[in-house]
Amino acid sequence: EVKFVESGGGSVQAGGSLRLTCTASGFTFDDQGMAWYRQAPGNGCELVSTIHKDGSTFYADSVKGRFTISQDNAKNTVYLQMNSLKPDDTAVYHCMAGFLPSHYACSNLWGQGTGVTVSS
Repeated sequence: EVKFVESGGGSVQAGGSLRLTCTASGFTFDDQGMAWYRQAPGNGCELVSTIHKDGSTFYADSVKGRFTISQDNAKNTVYLQMNSLKPDDTAVYHCMAGFLPSHYACSNLWGQGTGVTVSS
């Protein structure tokens, strides 16, 4: 059974930092690319960042230069370091594996997500 345990969210002021952690289970972690998505209140689900098996990464324009994705295959864990946070980053953040259907990325099918609130 696929499961994600996301943590590290919280409330910070604009300009602050948080590091999100997602520990995965139920599949061969180092065979998959991983991603972070987010959903702000009243908004749709948005792809934030991906990391592929070869270590290459992708960032949405809105977070480029501020967020860094990384992973530790030995711990089945993917991280999202978030710096220079803005109020627009307020959302529930979910991690996903590449083999799962992305239209369910912000559902609670495999994990509850972790909430981030950035105040101005």
